[in-house]
This record gives sequence, C-alpha cells and structure tokens, in this order.
Amino acid sequence: MKFFIDTADLNEIREANEMGVLDGVTTNPSLMRKVGGSDFHAHIAKIYDIVDGDVSAEVVSTDYDGMMAEAAELAQIHDNVVIKVPLIADGIKAIRSLSDKGIKTNCTLCFSATQALVAAKAGATYISPFIGRLDDISTSGIDLIDQIVTIYSNFGYQTQ
Repeated sequence: MKFFIDTADLNEIREANEMGVLDGVTTNPSLMRKVGGSDFHAHIAKIYDIVDGDVSAEVVSTDYDGMMAEAAELAQIHDNVVIKVPLIADGIKAIRSLSDKGIKTNCTLCFSATQALVAAKAGATYISPFIGRLDDISTSGIDLIDQIVTIYSNFGYQTQ
C-alpha cells in the first residue's frame, strides 16, 4: 500500500513526511492557490524539496492537445513528476500517449470500477477514485476500492 497526501500545503506535506509514512503527494493548481501559491511549477519544485516520492501534478486543460502541452512542461520539473489527468475521453487518450512515452500518470475523477479498468487499460500508473464524493452521495467508496482491486487482480493489473 502507498500513502499519498492530497494537498499543496507545504507544512502539511512536511508533517506527513516527518511521520515516515509518506510515499508521495497529489496536488493541483486550485489547491496551490488556496495556500497562497501563484506559480504551480515552482510550487511542485518546492514539494520535491520535502518529498522523495512521486508527486502528481494535475493538468487543467480538458482537451487532448492542452493536456499534452501541460504534461510536457510538468514532466520537466522532476523525474518523479506524475501527470494527473481527468478521467474524460481526451484524458484517456492523453494517458495512453503519456504512458507510451514512459511518463507516469495518475487518472483522477474515477467514480466506478469500469472507469478504473479503462484508465488501467490506457496505461495509468495510478488511479484516484473519488471515494469521499461517493460517500457524500450515500454510495460506498470502500466498496468501489474493493471492486477495483478485484477487477485489477482478475485482469493482471498491479494494485498497491
């Protein structure tokens, strides 16, 4: 199992890292703005001053070309940058292209086991199921995790 903190707050990241259990960070430009940041690329670099693991940096574009352009810039920040891509049609295309280039991806906005399977088939390194949002609408987020683990096991995808 891997533990990723979902934040842009450098103090929270430091605190989690000091516990000795942090494997990485997942963040996005809106989280960065909430903590007063203005330059997403520079903020990602600051996170790498704290964390040795993977850092998922989310694109904001919703079209394939835009996602690929952002991904190219983000991938230059650090060898461990993971491109966080939304689970939409163009996002799946971008995941496939990035995977083919050897760039790690994190597929976000996953609400079903079928979506997780499509993302894995496209080559996503990580899947970010929105279990909290599912729980908010009285659907079990943990049940989704169980379904994803079962499907991945049956199709030979790695789960951690």
